[in-house]
Amino acid sequence: MEAAAEAGLLVCERLHARHDPRWLLLLPPPLCLACVIETLGDSSASLVRKKHVLSCFRDVLAWHAVPVIQLLAQDERVCVHFIGTLFGMLHTAEDSSALDLPTEVLVRLVVELKLEQYVHCVLDESQKELSKAATMRGSLSMFNLLGKLADAIPGLADILVIEHGNLMEHLLAGLMYPNEGVKAAVCYLYGKLYSSPISSERLSVHFTERLCDLFLATLGNAQTKELQVNCMGLLKELLNSDHFVSVIMSNSRRGADSENTELLEGENLLPLVLKKLLLSRDEMLQVASVQCMTAVLVHSPIKYAPAFIHADIPEFLFECLFCTSEILLWSVYCCLLLLTEERLFFSKCHTVYGIESVVRSLKGILQLNNVELHKQGLLLFTEILKRQPVEIKLFSNLAMCKDAIGVLVEAVKCPVLEVAAEAVKAVAAILRKDHLSCPPVQYVELQKLIETMLKRCADLSLPPIIRRPASHLGHSTQNKAVLRQGQFLLSTVEGFRNACRLAVECQSDPLAQENVFTAPSSESENTLSSFSEFLLRICDSLCIPIVLKHSERTSSPALMEVFISSLNTLFTVVPSMHEKFSRKLASSSFIRLALELKAKFCTGQSNPALNQACSSFLYTMCLSLHSAAEKMEDSSQQEQEMSELLQRSLPQLNCSVPESLTLLSETPDPFCSDEALRSHQYCLLLLLYCAYALEDRFVPEAELFSAIRNFLLSVQDQGDCPPPYVFRAVLYLLAVCQDKGEALDSSPLCAIRRVLENTSDLSLVYIHHPLLLKFFLRYSEFMGRFGRRILQLWFSWEDYSQIETEDAVSGLSSGLPDYPNSFTTLLHILKGNSSVLLILLDLICLSTTEVAHKVLVTLSMFLKINEDVVVCDLLRSQFLQILQKLLVESSSTTLQASKNLPLLLRLLFLVQLRNEAERELDSTDFKLLHHVSNLCGKCRPGDVELLQPSLNFLYWSLHQTTTCSQQRVVAVLLSSVPLLELLQKVLELTWMWPCRSGPALSSSEEALLCSAWLLTASLLVHQHHYNSEVHQTISLDVEKVLNAVIFRRKKPALLLVSILQFLRAILRQNFSSSLLVLVVQPTAQSRMEPSLSEDDASLYPLATWQVLSLVVSLQNLLVQKDLLLSQTVVACLEVLMEYLHKRNQGIALHVVSQPWNRFLLFTLLDGGENSFLRPEILRLMTLLQSGSCEREPAQEGTIQTLLESLQARTRTRTHLSPQDMVCLGGVAVSLSHIAD
Repeated sequence: MEAAAEAGLLVCERLHARHDPRWLLLLPPPLCLACVIETLGDSSASLVRKKHVLSCFRDVLAWHAVPVIQLLAQDERVCVHFIGTLFGMLHTAEDSSALDLPTEVLVRLVVELKLEQYVHCVLDESQKELSKAATMRGSLSMFNLLGKLADAIPGLADILVIEHGNLMEHLLAGLMYPNEGVKAAVCYLYGKLYSSPISSERLSVHFTERLCDLFLATLGNAQTKELQVNCMGLLKELLNSDHFVSVIMSNSRRGADSENTELLEGENLLPLVLKKLLLSRDEMLQVASVQCMTAVLVHSPIKYAPAFIHADIPEFLFECLFCTSEILLWSVYCCLLLLTEERLFFSKCHTVYGIESVVRSLKGILQLNNVELHKQGLLLFTEILKRQPVEIKLFSNLAMCKDAIGVLVEAVKCPVLEVAAEAVKAVAAILRKDHLSCPPVQYVELQKLIETMLKRCADLSLPPIIRRPASHLGHSTQNKAVLRQGQFLLSTVEGFRNACRLAVECQSDPLAQENVFTAPSSESENTLSSFSEFLLRICDSLCIPIVLKHSERTSSPALMEVFISSLNTLFTVVPSMHEKFSRKLASSSFIRLALELKAKFCTGQSNPALNQACSSFLYTMCLSLHSAAEKMEDSSQQEQEMSELLQRSLPQLNCSVPESLTLLSETPDPFCSDEALRSHQYCLLLLLYCAYALEDRFVPEAELFSAIRNFLLSVQDQGDCPPPYVFRAVLYLLAVCQDKGEALDSSPLCAIRRVLENTSDLSLVYIHHPLLLKFFLRYSEFMGRFGRRILQLWFSWEDYSQIETEDAVSGLSSGLPDYPNSFTTLLHILKGNSSVLLILLDLICLSTTEVAHKVLVTLSMFLKINEDVVVCDLLRSQFLQILQKLLVESSSTTLQASKNLPLLLRLLFLVQLRNEAERELDSTDFKLLHHVSNLCGKCRPGDVELLQPSLNFLYWSLHQTTTCSQQRVVAVLLSSVPLLELLQKVLELTWMWPCRSGPALSSSEEALLCSAWLLTASLLVHQHHYNSEVHQTISLDVEKVLNAVIFRRKKPALLLVSILQFLRAILRQNFSSSLLVLVVQPTAQSRMEPSLSEDDASLYPLATWQVLSLVVSLQNLLVQKDLLLSQTVVACLEVLMEYLHKRNQGIALHVVSQPWNRFLLFTLLDGGENSFLRPEILRLMTLLQSGSCEREPAQEGTIQTLLESLQARTRTRTHLSPQDMVCLGGVAVSLSHIAD
């Protein structure tokens, strides 16, 4: 027993003997409840003993509450007595430590007993103690007890207020008592009372009339932390009620709108009191102060924020952002967020003062792992950026602006989607010109920010689509994920749209164009132009793919409205790229997208913002594409009319594809003026035209063709006449869809013809497209009436710069792989419809020089390519008329400036070249021959472009005709004195080439020399053959002609062939011709010798050395192995040997007996496979056989065998030749003339 007493003093040996055993609990340690009660009530027991016993009892009650309470509950008198004993201890306690223990035990005991009677007992006792307390200090224990009871027992506050109303008087007295411990206990109890809604309502008048001022004074004058904390607790409870907030702030707002600081400080205002606590070093008080401010502002920021702003509290809140306490940062963020709803917060420049603190705190908290803190901080930053007035610049220096952008870049990169979503909203808010106008604008930093934002959005992966039936929970989770990502994408696109708007706004600010601090010689990327081009690139590479990919999963009207609006803004971001951007969007099916969005979301009056965005987008794109395609003088008037039509009709055009086809086929009511239907039809046709023009054929061609046919019938029935820009779209769509539809019958054709006839100028409805040309030339109703004008417009639009050179024309024989589709389409039309050729010939006479030039180029290529088309007879008769017109209009001084005349002559030659067989020339041919020969006589040797095709035509006329016609041709040509004079001048150019002191001849000039020598040689032959009359002779120096071959100086092979043909002709005529006058200049040797030698005299006008040099030169030319040149050389050798045999057989024998001939034959025979079968080699062998060239017996037999087959092989090769007249390098050459 003694050991137990020493352990816990819960069983007193001196007192326990007289106690009933039922009060004993055998617990570790044992407990005698009677001993405890008696000990605590014994006046002789020391205070230390009583405290120890009470402490031990508290521990037992904590660990073994059930048996102790059961024991106490057996006798109510004992319980009441025990409670009274504890009250007695409270009354006699002198220090706080002595009060705390009995108060704690009493509270626990009442709570554990769970009987209302004991609660009332305690309350009654408390009431009595308060009433008989001599001083307010003696009431402290009761206030503490009631506060803790109210904290521990639910509903006790209502009992105190309802049944013990006079308690409020004691509480008010306690607040006025100059002891902060008492005040702290009273405030704590008040806090518990006002935490109950019922009690709070009952005490409303009490607070308003008596407590409010007293409480505010107590709070303002509190010195101890206990009182400050309890006051803040009471204040927080009071601030939950809008009424109490109004009462408190009504006192605080007295003079709140005044600028008198002394008045504000003189009155004990709540904002000033809270600011005082905010300035304390105690983090708990700072948090409580900020939370109380937030609790006030929550009720009405507009109403209560001015009082806090006038007290300069925002400055101190911003200063608190430099702390590291997460709860304090959170509280400050919340409070500042509410303050942003008041305009005064910004007009007083508090945001300008605190923005640096906000940015630095954001930079710091992003390193923490507190998602909610991140979100709240970014939300505050976003609201500041959004609400900051335009006239007050938020960022005062460049460094701060760059820091803000850097913080947003890091926040966007945050892996937590909720944080990144708030960051993206802040990005959208910061992209304002007034935020970023600190010179220079940081375009490079903005590019990084926008790119990071879009890439962060692109990194989001949509959850896979659940194809099979799934649980409701899984489907809901998937929908939430898609919804969150859709919201994130919406904020991202809003940010991108703001960036586009920023670029447009900066265009009008010279200071925002580029960095003024950039050195003049250096290039900077920090310019508006580079930023604008970046926006176009990033839109194409990221923004558009992201939105379209998300829209495949789910369509959001809000998202698509912002997206379409962004694209519409981009039209003006880079004005120079306006057309290109429009074409790319249209070719990427964005017209279809906008129409589908309008049909899906904008029927009726739904989603007006989306409807307006799509309508504006389509309006801008259509006008852009129209103005890019127009080059008429009155295009501005058309654009104005089209603009009004689109603005009027687009917002109402909200139909699907099937509905749009039905709309096109509708006919207005004839008895009422239904202009809206026609306007909608016109608007739809313009949209379809823009889409089809850029290969977005979202309406099936066959169905569209049928719908437009019905539209034309409706127009015909109503007698309407669509505007030119609408009818242009109709024609284009018909042309494009024609291949998928049937041929138009007479009714729609009549409708089209009626509208075209009523159109002042077909250029108003013309579109440069090969299918439109094909459409007009397909129907005879159009070709006869409008074909010439359409073709004229076609050529005026076509670009022929790539195909105007001679090389291009010559290269067309192998096809047209490198030329545009429009050109090849025209050639196919010409091949299938010869009537079009006559229209083209009319254009040459009736159109401008430029159009006529392009027509001639086209006809030349057509004839060059389509060798199987027989059109010569059709064209020749027209050429005479055209040539006469051009010659009449062109004087001799303007011939050289004419671009079309050379083309016409070239075309004339090509037409003649198509006649492979010889034919009789008719009157048209001779008229053409006359005009061409006269034209040559008017030219100068330098007019190569005119002379080359003319000489080709004259040469052809000599060789590709019958004998009867040929004699007349020779007579016509020889009668043209200017022509012969021109030939002599051109031939004399040969002696001056190549001149070391002057530039080399061009290829065209070389070709002209070739044609002149060939034509002169042919005239010599045929004049001699027909003995034609000569009106003008040609004078040439024999020595210069020979030197042109002997000293050839790398002359082209064809030029040597031409000169040798001339040499053959004069050798064959023994240098005697009525047409040719040979000039023999005395050589240096002849001047020294008074008389000619016998050999020279026999060869006159040739000299022996000239003959030998000529033979050597001809033999050297044979080794070059050029087929045409070899044939000409062998033929020239044959004629030369005939000439020598007639004049001097000794020299002839000397020439054929040279050892060099043996080597030459071996060289030619060893030149390649079957070289001995070549006719020119066999002819050379025949020539040398007549001389003394030594040969081996075996070789003699071989040569004899080959010579026997020469005639047969030559006939075979001649029979296999497909064409006699060919064009080599632009020079007409008759193969029979060369091989003769």
